[in-house]
Amino acid sequence: MFAQLTSATTLGVNAFAVQVEVDVSGGLPGMLIVGLPDAAVQESRERVRAAVRNAGLPFPASRIVVNLAPADVRKEGPMFDLPIALAVLLAQGVIPQSALDRTLVAGELALDGSLRPVRGAINLALYAAQAGVTRLLLPPASAPEAAAVGEIAVYAPATLAQTVAFLTGELPLAPVAPEASEPAPPPLDLFDIKGQSAAKRALEVAAAGAHNLLLTGPPGSGKTMLARRLPGLLPPLTREGAIEVTRIHSAAGLHCGGLVHAPPFRSPHHTVSDAGLIGGGSVPRPGEVSLAHRGVLFMDEFPEFSRRALEVLRQPLEDGVVTISRARAALTFPARFMLVAAQNPCPCGFYGDPQRSCSCAPGARQRYRERLSGPLLDRIDLRLSVPRLAPEELLRAPPGEPSARVRERVVAARTRALERQGVPNAELGGAALRRHAALGASAVAFAQTLAKQLGLSGRGFDRLLRVARTVADLAGASQLEEAHLAEAAAYRA
Repeated sequence: MFAQLTSATTLGVNAFAVQVEVDVSGGLPGMLIVGLPDAAVQESRERVRAAVRNAGLPFPASRIVVNLAPADVRKEGPMFDLPIALAVLLAQGVIPQSALDRTLVAGELALDGSLRPVRGAINLALYAAQAGVTRLLLPPASAPEAAAVGEIAVYAPATLAQTVAFLTGELPLAPVAPEASEPAPPPLDLFDIKGQSAAKRALEVAAAGAHNLLLTGPPGSGKTMLARRLPGLLPPLTREGAIEVTRIHSAAGLHCGGLVHAPPFRSPHHTVSDAGLIGGGSVPRPGEVSLAHRGVLFMDEFPEFSRRALEVLRQPLEDGVVTISRARAALTFPARFMLVAAQNPCPCGFYGDPQRSCSCAPGARQRYRERLSGPLLDRIDLRLSVPRLAPEELLRAPPGEPSARVRERVVAARTRALERQGVPNAELGGAALRRHAALGASAVAFAQTLAKQLGLSGRGFDRLLRVARTVADLAGASQLEEAHLAEAAAYRA
């Protein structure tokens, strides 16, 4: 007896088909799984056997060989439990072969036959839509995420017995409707922060153009408070961006539900490993830079991260992708994020503070600064000092501007940029940058003077123009003028 059906698994953030083949023959009873299965797939033998019997369905007392093809790609995770169980029942004639035509199946089985969620449901749905599959069978907890794609019928039986009844026509099931995303918790508001008008303006410019930002200041100056209020200034994700973000988070096992519409905010601890930050592992998974795709990666205590971890940021900051090469495959993960970093001016944190003197030796301050390389700093568009305000200054400072009002200006500037060039200003480059960041007649000589005074590299000058373009968009100007360049230059000091 032989049966075959189609399942799928994820490799990186992409899904690919896996043919589940089952051969039931004479011999000593037992189940053998081949096709490079990992430990979780090997253990599905016991889950499948118990689930089939507890569902009141026949399980053959024969030799069963399960092949997961293609055999040269490693299979991992428990999502093959349901396909293996259905293939065994298919081989016995419990389910007609035609019932699984153009159907993709994935799901983990509990011992009582109930279905548990799997990683990457939206990735499976995207693959199924491209491959011409007409329906998808998934656990109830994973089905709404797949249904959000909207291009394929998704069915969600709750148990193995219900799945068999649905496939034999005994139990009608309606396709799962896309589930509305749970509202994100309200973001923190800039209204809470008194003073720091220059830092708030820098946040507005960074949000409008999707620029990288470095905040430097003593402890208690408000660097972290400012950074954590940045998500409240960002526009919501487009549908395309929401699908990109959701598929990354789903592949990492961090999401199960509707689409993610709010830009992600990731804040890894400075002890994070290289693989945790960039991604990797024996079977590569997305790292923090990919989980922050289309959102914010906040790195507090920036110089405390390992030098190796900081240097590997350079390529994704420039290219917007991370490529992880292994012996069997090279996987590419999206990583188009805003880097927001915060640091102290010295190890003790009080160098240049008017209220407290620094206790660090000059050599210690120099070594602390050298933890951030020049090429890495050159990729950060805005660099700002955040002074610590005295209590009397905080008491006199008026309330801050609400985030909602700032967000209106950010959305308007971002909309201008997208209508003009299709991408945020931070992603402009080459001929597009020269075309859309045209300098006014009086600004050309001023730009040359700034480049000399700041000692800008070619990359640094391009980033100066991108920031100036954002400042001009916030002002509603079509050309870059001296005032726009001057503000952008202030952020490069």
